[in-house]
Amino acid sequence: MPDFPIYSNGTKPGTLHTNLTYFLASLFLDPRSNYVGRRPPLQPEEVNRLLEAQNLSPETPLLERWWTWLSGILFHWDWGNSPIGVPVNGEISYRIWVSAQLLLLATIISVVLGVAVGVYTASRQYKFGDRAWQGISIITMNTHVVVASIAVVAIALKINEASGKRIFYVTGAANPNIEGFFPKLVDTLQHLALPTISLIIISYAGYHMMQRSLLLDNLNADYVRTARAKGLTRGQAIRKHALRTSIIPVATSVAFSVPGIFTGAVMTERIFAWRGMGQYFIETISKNDIHGVVAVAAFGALMVAVSAILADLVVVALDPRVRVS
Repeated sequence: MPDFPIYSNGTKPGTLHTNLTYFLASLFLDPRSNYVGRRPPLQPEEVNRLLEAQNLSPETPLLERWWTWLSGILFHWDWGNSPIGVPVNGEISYRIWVSAQLLLLATIISVVLGVAVGVYTASRQYKFGDRAWQGISIITMNTHVVVASIAVVAIALKINEASGKRIFYVTGAANPNIEGFFPKLVDTLQHLALPTISLIIISYAGYHMMQRSLLLDNLNADYVRTARAKGLTRGQAIRKHALRTSIIPVATSVAFSVPGIFTGAVMTERIFAWRGMGQYFIETISKNDIHGVVAVAAFGALMVAVSAILADLVVVALDPRVRVS
């Protein structure tokens, strides 16, 4: 669930995408900038020697660097190091888990809430419930994640102050001093609550509006009227027939949002101090970390491929016509 837009066309994700990213990053990023301004200053020869140890020296021919990098991945699954020697493998493996904790739960709740509200409002078109939920959703759709986060944090601090206990944690993903399964679970939920609520506020409305519009298009379809003629109530016809057809585009949209779920919540991660993939995505670019940038791009390409498979499985599961064909 990105809090800024991410665009991808999903064409041929994989080796070509990753290698092209490597060449582009090598041409436009300058790892030497990480050593500028050091005291005492380093000589250019020293900088090149340090970068050469990480396979990042501009003095080494680009094709030679590319083959060394590619060989490390193919034979050792080693995605290289940052310009200052931090292994990319360790950063990626840690941050994927952090982003998964933060964003998968928020995405699931947002989708369930958005679809439920969409069904509720579509079945009560132009009534008070429909108007009220549309008004709420329009407001939340136009609320920036920073504004939502500040409001959620302010309310949480008031609750903590009123209770005299720390019910909600504002920053961080976990307390390292907690031991035991249930204490760790409670601690994780305390850290998860605020960023999850913030993401739900800004994202459920999109699913609500999409589901409402799609369901309204199907309510007067022939197969729904036939189901009503056979004795089904309006609610039964919606749940068993209209909803099943109209939810397919929503489910496909959710499937293709997987790459953005992991790398898109940059502002949320920064506000709540979660060291996830979104923050790493920005850090690698700002620090001219060629290997880090390529690893993030490769992970995004992998997620696009996973999204395409998930979208196909969802369509097969929900549309009986596809299974028959």
